[in-house]
Amino acid sequence: MRNAVLAVAAAAILWSTGGLFIKLAPMPALAVACGRSLIAGLFYLALLRPNLRLARWSTGAAYAGCIVTFVSATKLTTAANAIFLQYTGPAYVLLLSPWILDEALRPIDVACVILSLAGMSLFFVGKVEAGQTFGNVLGVVSGVFFALAIVLLRRDAKSGSGDAVPSTTLGNFIAAAVTLPWALESLPAVATGRGAGVLLYLGIVQLGVAYWLFVRGVRKVPAAEASLISMLEPVLNPVWVLLGTGERPGPWAIGGGFVVVGAVVLRTVWPQGQRASTTSV
Repeated sequence: MRNAVLAVAAAAILWSTGGLFIKLAPMPALAVACGRSLIAGLFYLALLRPNLRLARWSTGAAYAGCIVTFVSATKLTTAANAIFLQYTGPAYVLLLSPWILDEALRPIDVACVILSLAGMSLFFVGKVEAGQTFGNVLGVVSGVFFALAIVLLRRDAKSGSGDAVPSTTLGNFIAAAVTLPWALESLPAVATGRGAGVLLYLGIVQLGVAYWLFVRGVRKVPAAEASLISMLEPVLNPVWVLLGTGERPGPWAIGGGFVVVGAVVLRTVWPQGQRASTTSV
């Protein structure tokens, strides 16, 4: 059990390094998204060996949308804004579940949705540059895609396929295909040592190895505990970026991040009988 917990924690820590390496990439956001997703998809095929015949195109498309918008948001706004805004996704899951999964919306769910949306609003308070505002909007969109991916993966599990790997592998290839033209335009930057190194790290380590560790650990770690451990990702993401680039999130963003993460934690620790289970992407 201890090794399983450590595996989930290690996965969350590796995921949290994504913001820093996306910032360090010497190519535009869509080129980063392409290389990262292509390498991750190939890594999944080689190590996890998913049966792509079980993949669902709708689920893969939602996952691809989440990947592309998150990378773009991280490039355009602060890494803290991008990751915290993506983590508003669980609030949208609660809103979508009654329609797609026929799961009841409970009072605690409503409270968590309100908290998440209140926290999200704080990212748009104060002086925000035009480019950063667009990055924040993309962060919100990334949260919506994140929610869709979670809901659709849960739908797939209810229909008999509980394995998320085929659809997430397909999603990586969809993301790579959609962003390929921008990657081809940025080949000189991709071909540099720094460019290739960043993409290999993001695809193999930050996505590939992290997902492999999470899959191994979550088999023995209860879902609620795994969700709480995964909160290391949004907490540590801005820390690595601060240490690596000196980028500091604003006070309103920090406050909003605390509210969003607090809402997710509250929803996770609420008694099992009072809430629906969650699925990690």
